[in-house]
Amino acid sequence: MPATALRVELGWRTGPGVPDADASALLLTGGRVRSDGDFVFCDQPVHPSGAVRHEGKRTADGRVTDSLLVDLARVEPAVGTVILAASADGGAFGQVPELYIEVRDAARGTVAARFDNPGATVETAFVLGEFYRRQGAWRFRAVGQGYDSGLEGLATDYGITVDGPRHAAPAAGPPSPAAAPPPRATPPAPPATPPAAPPPQPVRLTKVTLTKAAPSVSLTGQGGTAGALRVNLDWQARRQFPGWAAKLGRSAAPHSDLDLDLCALYELTDGSKGVVQALGNAFGALHHPPYIHLDGDDRTGAVATGENLTVNLDHRQAFRRILVFVTLYEGARSFAGLHATVTLRPQYGAPIEFSLDECTVPSTVCALALITSTGTDLVVRREARYLVPERGVSPQRTVDRAYGWGMTWTPGRK
Repeated sequence: MPATALRVELGWRTGPGVPDADASALLLTGGRVRSDGDFVFCDQPVHPSGAVRHEGKRTADGRVTDSLLVDLARVEPAVGTVILAASADGGAFGQVPELYIEVRDAARGTVAARFDNPGATVETAFVLGEFYRRQGAWRFRAVGQGYDSGLEGLATDYGITVDGPRHAAPAAGPPSPAAAPPPRATPPAPPATPPAAPPPQPVRLTKVTLTKAAPSVSLTGQGGTAGALRVNLDWQARRQFPGWAAKLGRSAAPHSDLDLDLCALYELTDGSKGVVQALGNAFGALHHPPYIHLDGDDRTGAVATGENLTVNLDHRQAFRRILVFVTLYEGARSFAGLHATVTLRPQYGAPIEFSLDECTVPSTVCALALITSTGTDLVVRREARYLVPERGVSPQRTVDRAYGWGMTWTPGRK
């Protein structure tokens, strides 16, 4: 392998009954991770060294790809192996057709290695390949070894501490050999001794994927009604879709000119309404009304950053409803050809993720998710609704009308 930045693409053909899959990487020293930070996946997308990043998914022509960016030149000397793995969500790999892994030079796009998995049955996690050091150089090996215990089984096999999904209490019987031992009681420290630092939190592998068939989830039921709720919008750069750029009568330009804005309409229980957005520098506030804050204005869609909005759920009783939406500020005429993923990460509870459908209308504003309060419950609903503004009507006013917010709008700029 060239000691440079490589894009590792996990791909398969989608269709009815085909489960979703997620790419992940583990950085090993002596066959084990040094800490949970050596595990890179969708909910821990960047290695502390910056050498490995989870880039995310895109769908085109009936195929789905999930990518990792591995910069071999930045991998720490102590790391001898980078495991390239996949896990199935909602089924087994026997239901995933045409599964492959492909390694490309990230700058040139040339293929350095490819492995088409010959077949699978009940496996729910796979090690498809690995980078390993030999005689001072990096090499790639195809593996194709499966696990029927999912990502949790794969991760624990390499030394990851896992906080698995919550299940109903099992019937009485002998404990499972794989079950974690109960925590040992710690004797109280002497008064003069400061308390020990809390142990590192285990990696949470569970996630909730919202679909058209199952569009809603209760944050209360997930245990996610306190702390910070972080909403992330990540999109594929236009330079990866030259055909789309050609439709606009221009070459496939660098993605810095594509500017999407993550926004939120809010309505509080005291009757106040407003918007949080970069336009007009209305970035909101986290510790006083509206308890919603836009982190900044990312004009790149960069990996692991994108646009981020934070909701302070410690003040959840102040919320009546929050509509998260995105506008296309500049760089394209519509969302057509754009592949975006929305992730809501509660500080407590499982992350919630969904992808936007393919846009087939000349839309410049898309309603993403609606968070509503019933007084005792907070519910997140996937909207993924493309709206087409009438001539002379702003995207903000368009989404306001569609959801009955009833606000007065004036022109603004960034």
